[in-house]
Amino acid sequence: MALHIVHFEHQGRARWGVLRENQIIPVPGHFATTGEFIRGTSHDELARLSGPGLAESEIKLLSPVTRNQQFVCQGANYRQHMIESGMDPDAKTFNMLFTKAQSCIVPADSELVKPAHVRFLDYEIELGLVLKRELAHGLTVTRANLHEFIAGIVIVNDYSARDVQLPQMQFYKGKSYRTFGPVGPYLCLLDARDMPRLEQLQLTLTVNGEVRQHDSTANLVFGPAETLTELAGLQDLVAGDLIATGTPAGCALSIPSPRAQRIAALLPEKTKWELFMKTQARRTQYLKAGDRVESRIVSADGSINLGVQRNRVVDESRGAHEHEARLRAIHSPGDGQP
Repeated sequence: MALHIVHFEHQGRARWGVLRENQIIPVPGHFATTGEFIRGTSHDELARLSGPGLAESEIKLLSPVTRNQQFVCQGANYRQHMIESGMDPDAKTFNMLFTKAQSCIVPADSELVKPAHVRFLDYEIELGLVLKRELAHGLTVTRANLHEFIAGIVIVNDYSARDVQLPQMQFYKGKSYRTFGPVGPYLCLLDARDMPRLEQLQLTLTVNGEVRQHDSTANLVFGPAETLTELAGLQDLVAGDLIATGTPAGCALSIPSPRAQRIAALLPEKTKWELFMKTQARRTQYLKAGDRVESRIVSADGSINLGVQRNRVVDESRGAHEHEARLRAIHSPGDGQP
């Protein structure tokens, strides 16, 4: 049975709770990080938790993934997104992996701050996997034992400054600005019976009410089990770490056709990127101040619902100091978000 877990602030204190029928039942104990919470609780205990609840209006939601956890991402991992990016999903034999700065993690409904120098701000809805335990070298993760390694799932938006990411060939830099990684609103804890539904989740992202992205995790090229197996052979990961599994087609970014890319490769570097900038400048889909982005992930049968993530775009020059003050308040010492 899927459980909705919230990380929240109430009366100046960061807490964890189980969301049940619009009431938040606080979990006893202090857990400074997502990893501590996962290691210090069990799915069955949380499912049985009872007691007086808090209304959502009484609390302030925090990110269910705390900032001390690693933030690993997969790129070009949905078939149609690969095709629109000029790649052949049947020929691509490698899993594209990169990281985002932990400092870009913010609560689900945070404002998205568009840096003053960024022209092409893009959205990327993604399913996030939250680890249950350490991934040790040599581990093999399969569909049969996946429940031993995944504690739960979250909504992630991998916001990206395309005019930094691509011309500078800087995935980390272009995707790691502060506020570029909203997570939540909920951490949906799963048990073994829920794992097959990871292949049946529907992702939908809208901008100002218009559907821009919609796809199913059935179309992932590299699934969770094979990705976790590869990561286990690559790096150390622990309970609470976050893996974003890639975004569907429909981003604002326009990728030239393979033929156009071959021609561009013959041009001087400066000319090539000037043409890229001119092409992107014609794309009205890029985010601007005032735009509102909403992200939803639900299972086909409705038994898993990760809530709605809402972000309003604001210019860095408008209210930047106030926004930084809010972030400092959210991530102040003692809230479990270093």
